[in-house]
Amino acid sequence: MPGFELFSDLERKEVNDVLDNGVLMRYGFDGMRKGHWKAKALEAELATTFKSNHVQLVSSGTAAVSVALASAGVGAGDEVIMPTFTFVASFEAIMMLGAIPVLVDIDDTLTLDPKAVKAAITPKTKAVMIVQMCGSMGNMEALSKICNDHNLIFVEDACQAIGGSYKGKPLGSIADLGCFSFDFVKTITCGEGGAVVTNNKAYYINADHFSDHGHDHVGNDRGAETHPFLGYNFRISELHAAVGLAQVRRLPEFIAIQKRNYTILRNALTEIPEVTFRNVPDGGEESYAFLNFFMPDLELAQKVTAAFKANGVDACWNYYQNNWHYIRKWNHLKDLKSLYPISSEVKKGLEYLKTKSFDQSDHYISRNISCLIKLSWTEKEVKERADKMAQLISSAIN
Repeated sequence: MPGFELFSDLERKEVNDVLDNGVLMRYGFDGMRKGHWKAKALEAELATTFKSNHVQLVSSGTAAVSVALASAGVGAGDEVIMPTFTFVASFEAIMMLGAIPVLVDIDDTLTLDPKAVKAAITPKTKAVMIVQMCGSMGNMEALSKICNDHNLIFVEDACQAIGGSYKGKPLGSIADLGCFSFDFVKTITCGEGGAVVTNNKAYYINADHFSDHGHDHVGNDRGAETHPFLGYNFRISELHAAVGLAQVRRLPEFIAIQKRNYTILRNALTEIPEVTFRNVPDGGEESYAFLNFFMPDLELAQKVTAAFKANGVDACWNYYQNNWHYIRKWNHLKDLKSLYPISSEVKKGLEYLKTKSFDQSDHYISRNISCLIKLSWTEKEVKERADKMAQLISSAIN
């Protein structure tokens, strides 16, 4: 998902504006910065992009999840339902607050299965977090209804899905809170950065304060600000925000390129009967950051993946053996390998991982191949790649 492939003079101009005034911190130093407020400008651009009332920039996508949950009051001993297929940051961000990640199965959308979510709800459940992996979404209506029926906070981790939408609403703007990442390998990048998106003013104010040591940000004298509650430092810098400001203005350009490349690849693979594709719910449009398809079984998926790698088709993965993105290899979580003592509540809450199996998730992840869509490919290169992928898959099948 690398926006960094297409850096231009637009990014350089925004960064040079910051260097010229010398103020790298997003808060304070009003007199020095000559009217340049990159983080504020980026928040305004993102609010328009996400059709949302409030955006709070933070230092990373991981920080965005922690800040979002904290802003809604999730903390010690609370359970947060999340999927088995995500990035390790999801459970890290939950555990940082002293809350308990409750992993449940995915379905053919490669996101949360609503039936699994419903079955996992207990009196301790405080929130449900869908992770819009690889640029697409789950059954948002069913998940929203479950959260409403059980008075649960609904959170979207849309870190991999900027530019996707569901029934006309941008992914990340549908739930109570949305989370985004702008690290180096996202569709738009700040280098490092993230954002919390919400239409709930109270959550926004909490996120604004919590991400900056509890500062209330009232007035223009930082030294005179009060601290309504405890907070931490999850600030983004003006340099990072400057890069993101240029990049978000280029998002339509990036999505159009991704869609073109995705469509060429998908059309080629559609001709192969054994290939099926992830389920995108009616009314949903992917961000086209990845092409995800299924082979009939794990053995064939691994055979195809190996053939891709051996023949120069890069950036395609079968996540079944991956130790970043799927539960099977998260031994550091299952064994609670931590530099500091884990609370007894979290220890007890995670005991289920010692014995629980996720057969339904295995069924989908084992057969899935996920291929990154690059922005730097020419149309000719994509067509050649599509032909090669189709030939290699057909050879593996036969």
